[in-house]
Amino acid sequence: MFSQHGTSSDQSGSPFSASHADTEALLNQAEANLAAAISPNLGPGHGIPGDLGGTKAFEFPNFESMAGSPEEAMALSSLQNVELDLCIELGRTELLIEEVLKMKEGVVVPLDKLAGDPVDILVNGRIIARGEVLVLNDNFCVRVAEIISPEL
Repeated sequence: MFSQHGTSSDQSGSPFSASHADTEALLNQAEANLAAAISPNLGPGHGIPGDLGGTKAFEFPNFESMAGSPEEAMALSSLQNVELDLCIELGRTELLIEEVLKMKEGVVVPLDKLAGDPVDILVNGRIIARGEVLVLNDNFCVRVAEIISPEL
């Protein structure tokens, strides 16, 4: 236990036997280090203190010089079992909440596309193609008419 004078009742040399003066010196040093770390005079335009006690800046590897093409880096075979959501969108419209609440069986909702217009084919919410709706063996189908190139 510490007495009011900052000395320990046991003089065994443990870390808790520091004098009040030693404790004050350590606190002053910690405050100075903290002030230096948050002062506006930080390292050369990097927002980091000039001296962090033996640390060094991280160097990023040069990715451009790495050998191999993107096709080699990630073979498509490793992605073949990934599931995607495919959606065929006939059209869209905007309705007020009031109109949605009044909706009942038999109500016709007009869409922004005309009959015969191509439908949008979306994968995970992103349009990848357009196509035309067909009926084959009593099932709706879509024939892909145009592939949309991805925007980079």
